[in-house]
Amino acid sequence: MNPMNEVIISKATVSIGVGEAGEQLSRALNLIEEMFGQKPVRTFSKTTNPEFGIRKRQPIGCKVTLRGEKADHAIKMVLEGINNNIKSSQFDSQGNLSFGIAEHIDIPGVKYNPDIGIFGMNVSVTFEKPGYRIHKRKIQNKRIPQRHRITKEETMKYMKDNFNVNYVDLE
Repeated sequence: MNPMNEVIISKATVSIGVGEAGEQLSRALNLIEEMFGQKPVRTFSKTTNPEFGIRKRQPIGCKVTLRGEKADHAIKMVLEGINNNIKSSQFDSQGNLSFGIAEHIDIPGVKYNPDIGIFGMNVSVTFEKPGYRIHKRKIQNKRIPQRHRITKEETMKYMKDNFNVNYVDLE
């Protein structure tokens, strides 16, 4: 097989939306740093929504972007929390994967800490093939040709082979 056609994980992003600044957000920041060993960044609201009591540019959540070994470890850890079950609808047309976990204590090895509480989290996995750098570089950036783009089927096969994922809606 051509090594340029192999699918690889570019990054995994884990985020927690709290909806408010303050103590809840600081506990979520501590949880992510404790679980993944990397300092998270805060996410800010884009619009004002008086129904939820949110102002524009108010911190309402946190996220961490993991690459390489840390990304693989985090994906394995979170997939165990949902018994490696994923729906095929959780893949988009570019082959990226997004799924959520309702409670972080469902992940094996994570204990409940009453000081932190219980949080749900979203995981987004971005895939790419070698050579995708030409799209992102500053000098002479180019378009990725259609024949080199990743399909949903390729990433589904990659997840099944490398992470033993079960597709619940295909059965």
